[in-house]
Amino acid sequence: MKVLILNGPNINLLGMRDPRVYGNKGYESLVETVKKKAEALQVEAVFFQSNSEGELIDRIQELLSLGLSGIVINPGAYTHYSYALRDCLEMVSCPKVEVHISNVHCRESFRHTSVTAPVCDGQICGLGFSGYLFALEYIVNKNRSKE
Repeated sequence: MKVLILNGPNINLLGMRDPRVYGNKGYESLVETVKKKAEALQVEAVFFQSNSEGELIDRIQELLSLGLSGIVINPGAYTHYSYALRDCLEMVSCPKVEVHISNVHCRESFRHTSVTAPVCDGQICGLGFSGYLFALEYIVNKNRSKE
């Protein structure tokens, strides 16, 4: 089982970007946390982060041909306006979960709308790095229930 952990703009700046909202741990810490969970679940986690909308879309399309079992995606700001990313996610038939480290519904009003969540199985927000772990568990359980 191969699960894509896809992170959008500014996620690479975790630990530096507004620690009151995103915490003090860096992106490498996020990767290590998710990697350990993936190993415990006996799945392969493939990590990709980009500040470019097109690169995120290209990565999803590239991995589809390799038998992707699911996507955990934090689209960053693209959550709120990237119809191109939304359309790409909509074409993907594997389980998808949108994740946000902060509770976007307790922040600025423009963050309350997600154009990508409606084409995902669910959205997890406000639970920090744990949201990624819950999303990964969901994807693994959904895939294993099909076996």
